[in-house]
Amino acid sequence: MANSLHTCSSTTTARLNLRAPSLALSDSPGSDSGLRSISFPLNRSLKFSTRQVIKPPHRTTTKLVVKATEVDISLSPKVNSIQPSKTMAITDQATALVQAGVPVIRLAAGEPNFDTPAPIAEAGKNAIREGYTRYTPNAGTVEIRQAICHKLKEENGISYMPDQILVSNGAKQSAVQAVMAVCSPGDEVIIPGPFYVSYPEMARMADAKPVILPTKISENFLLDPKALESKLTEKSRLLILCSPSNPTGSVYPKRLLEEIAQIVAKHPRLLVLSDEIYEHIIYAPATHTSFASLPGMWERTLTVNGFSKTFAMTGWRLGYLAGPKHFVSACGKIQSQFTSGASSVSQKAGVAALGLGYAGGEAVSIMVKAFRERRDFLVKSFGELEGVKISEPKGAFYLFIDFSSYYGTEAEGFGKIDNSESLCRYLLDEGQVALVPGDAFGDDSCIRISYAASLTTIKAAVERIKKALLPLRRAVPV
Repeated sequence: MANSLHTCSSTTTARLNLRAPSLALSDSPGSDSGLRSISFPLNRSLKFSTRQVIKPPHRTTTKLVVKATEVDISLSPKVNSIQPSKTMAITDQATALVQAGVPVIRLAAGEPNFDTPAPIAEAGKNAIREGYTRYTPNAGTVEIRQAICHKLKEENGISYMPDQILVSNGAKQSAVQAVMAVCSPGDEVIIPGPFYVSYPEMARMADAKPVILPTKISENFLLDPKALESKLTEKSRLLILCSPSNPTGSVYPKRLLEEIAQIVAKHPRLLVLSDEIYEHIIYAPATHTSFASLPGMWERTLTVNGFSKTFAMTGWRLGYLAGPKHFVSACGKIQSQFTSGASSVSQKAGVAALGLGYAGGEAVSIMVKAFRERRDFLVKSFGELEGVKISEPKGAFYLFIDFSSYYGTEAEGFGKIDNSESLCRYLLDEGQVALVPGDAFGDDSCIRISYAASLTTIKAAVERIKKALLPLRRAVPV
């Protein structure tokens, strides 16, 4: 007997055909087609058997016995507690619209529009040509870890050994492994808001509780040390700092970090995760300070960095963690059972990137100059709008603008605009510009604009946004 199973997602049913050359599967008297079909839902599994029945006069019939059972499609409580990344969702939506022929301008993703610098790309190509395509040690090759140690010493004033470095598939993996390694159920993770969208979810994945400390646009979205001190408890395990910041572009001055360090030092359980992925995309006179370089902070700081932003290597997926060996080894244990080591080709490219010179050399300085020009244009352009509040970014490539004065207005053919999400939907529908609502970052009054696109594209986007906002201007209080 030959069996065949056919599925069809459009009808959410599966069909089972049994064909017996010498036996008839009949469902009506006199039928002798040799074929019997049944349909069943795809979320059910089937148990079936056949049995032969002899009927006079010596006619054999095969009967099919089918029993359907429900498939348990429930998900774990931990997965259900995690929110999907809104930045990725909007980016995917905008990409789908572009592919469908809609001329959407995408200013949602944090991805530099530059190509990876040629020496880095060549190093990757050479790695492939030379057969450097095997697994590497879980923590990364000695070559790249030594290069990272040299960079951290020369550029950040922090000393590490190669066994205190863990190379991962992007800085996001480095960060989430760090949170999972040091947090226990019930611990609190202190997160200044606005925050990178994934920080609270990282805490939840570790069964910890995210505690958000709001900051103010009037104070350049910088954490108030007094507010931090008032929120710390015996459950406080990890403080996450991101400077330069995604989504605000704020840069913590050294004196403010020193004040925070003094508070941290009073709490023996409190560690700091310092996300420094945007360290070299910074606009003078602002300067970057690594938190681990401050007195007494090396022992309790987990520094996360990577190659995606500075070197325009988002697709290479390469990041790293630096910290005390005890913590880094724990993160390595997670990685060994999760993804194992990062791409061998990407690691060779990473070595080349770190060899470009201090802070990435000329290749990076050219990109930073372009980012600054775009920032200046956006600040000037949106500064002309009534009721809009802006904190000028000192680093990264995001502008986090307060558009809340437009909330409560009605848009003809769209409806009421009452929060950041509805305003972003309106700008996508009416202006065909994709932006990220501030509620994804913990501040519903703002919208994040990524200026990791060409100046020509940004100018076109601003023109569309202003045109879309024009009908709403009368409702904006002066």
